[in-house]
Amino acid sequence: MTSELAPFDALLLMSFGGPEKDEDVLPFLQNVTAGRGIPDERLVEVGEHYYGFGGRSPINDQNRALRSALEAELRARGISTPVLWGNRNWRPFLSDVARETAAESGSSRLLAIVTSAYSSYSSDRQYREDFARVRTELGAEGLDVSFEKVRQYYNHPGFAEAELECVREGLDELEELTGGLDPRTQRILYVTHSIPEAMQRASEKRTLGYEAQHRQLIDWVSAQLGERDVLPHELVFCSRSGAPHVPWSEPDVNDRMEELAAEGVTSVMLVPIGFVSDHMEVAFDLDTEARATAERLGLGFVRAGSVGTRPVFVRGLVDLALERAAQVRGEDVEAPAVTPEGPLVPGSGSGAEDDCAGAVDRPIHPVWPAV
Repeated sequence: MTSELAPFDALLLMSFGGPEKDEDVLPFLQNVTAGRGIPDERLVEVGEHYYGFGGRSPINDQNRALRSALEAELRARGISTPVLWGNRNWRPFLSDVARETAAESGSSRLLAIVTSAYSSYSSDRQYREDFARVRTELGAEGLDVSFEKVRQYYNHPGFAEAELECVREGLDELEELTGGLDPRTQRILYVTHSIPEAMQRASEKRTLGYEAQHRQLIDWVSAQLGERDVLPHELVFCSRSGAPHVPWSEPDVNDRMEELAAEGVTSVMLVPIGFVSDHMEVAFDLDTEARATAERLGLGFVRAGSVGTRPVFVRGLVDLALERAAQVRGEDVEAPAVTPEGPLVPGSGSGAEDDCAGAVDRPIHPVWPAV
């Protein structure tokens, strides 16, 4: 077995985390909102989303499945590097996982894949802050841990082709439901996590920007559909949180369905393009809340899949890890991308090292960031 991921000791799957039983919900939300002064009474209200699912977010099980898929793909390529998994807000915590692996030898060099594809504070820079915090914390304990991170991968062929698969399958379901695709009465709504406008502006400092990245990928998907690219489509948002007076990305998916129904649209297909897997924003905001809105409005409703552990996505993540390892070793590497923005490769001038440079010190970010 070889180690094409040298100089890294392990591949780290890094995610947001989520509760796994009712008694986890309040402590989890306290971790998410630490330092913001949100009273427990409000957190209990927010927690109703989780209590409706037995207190168990789908995200941890989905990360376990993705970790296993990454391990299998590495082994298939003859790579023996272990795959770790750590979270920001719930067990297994990043600090505990890094501490355990570093304690075995006194040092550890980790290459991270985060479960967020696009560029924004919550989906990129905040993870970098997590890595810096943990490195400092463990350094005070005499443990030498360092982190690198693969580039944001919204336009990497692996993620893009997996999204294309999801859309094609969704169109198959919509055709079966309605008897055919009709641009007069049907719409595709690509859904992502709403973010504050301040965070959106910050994401444009060094990259194309959070919203525009989604739109470029949507354009690529539409082009690949060929003759099936017949339905009008647009980008909409879900999971808005925070103070009502703070502007966030719009339109909300439910509000937009109200408008479309009034305009004579009879069926919608929702594509969770902003999410890697069917975690709480998908399970509650789309499968529960948006579906209920569609039923109330009499709209035919299809929800396309997320990329999850689709083989083309998993292969793409391993390709990204190998790409970054080779770059760190000083090798010239091809970095493919399907959209005009090109690859967000650190050191390329893309701003990938810090895609929110110039942002306010601590932008307001969602209770459930896009993870």
